[in-house]
Amino acid sequence: MRALLAALLLLVTTALPAAAHPPARLRAMTFNIHTGVGADGALALDRTAAAIRAARPDVVGLQEVDVRWSERSGFADQARELGRRTGMRVFFAPIYDLPGEPHRRRYGVAVLSALPVLLTRNHEITRLSTQDPALPPTPMPGFAEVVVRTRAGLAHVYSTHLDYRPDPAVRAAQVHDMLRVLARTRAPQVLLGDLNAEAGAPELAPLWTALGPVPSAPTYPATAPTAAIDHIAVSRGVRTRAVSVPDTRASDHRPVVADLVLP
Repeated sequence: MRALLAALLLLVTTALPAAAHPPARLRAMTFNIHTGVGADGALALDRTAAAIRAARPDVVGLQEVDVRWSERSGFADQARELGRRTGMRVFFAPIYDLPGEPHRRRYGVAVLSALPVLLTRNHEITRLSTQDPALPPTPMPGFAEVVVRTRAGLAHVYSTHLDYRPDPAVRAAQVHDMLRVLARTRAPQVLLGDLNAEAGAPELAPLWTALGPVPSAPTYPATAPTAAIDHIAVSRGVRTRAVSVPDTRASDHRPVVADLVLP
């Protein structure tokens, strides 16, 4: 049944003409929350939620989200808590899902949405595990896709977190994998993520054949940012009205917020 619904939704999003709905504004935010630990080293998920609420976004892509993971985050279900504290719908896409007592230990990315959610998916992309260094790069989950209903029709929102290592090989493979997912629909798309590379990095170049990066100021480290590694990117036809990088120390990254117009 789920596969049938997904197929029907894909058919609708690719078949509807662009003129079926008027343009709509969408405020998007990407935020690597560093498991709720701020630039001062203190765990304070309320501070994370306050930074999100202050931006008043319609959709948020979150990275480094713990769900009952460990003591570092107080074994909290951070995805559910941030949904509750912001009043937004939440979809959590684990990268790691490990045994634990009394709860499973999970860590990954998430999407918060103030808009109705029609479909969610957790796609696999190539990863080099941080939990088992002996494993070679292999497909693993943690590329979140959420289909939301806007005043302009349906839009696909993605949250991703690419490899952090200096060697760009894994990031290049991840870009290739994400492009395969992005190619499945012609509906408006918004990619939110910590790509761990500047927009001009060679390994990201293929991504910009499908999406356009929204230029923004540096985001990392939060105390005195020098690297613009947190990105919002949009499909053709999606316009950017404004973009900002809020000055918050709720994480070791600063978020990016963009006001978009969907076709």
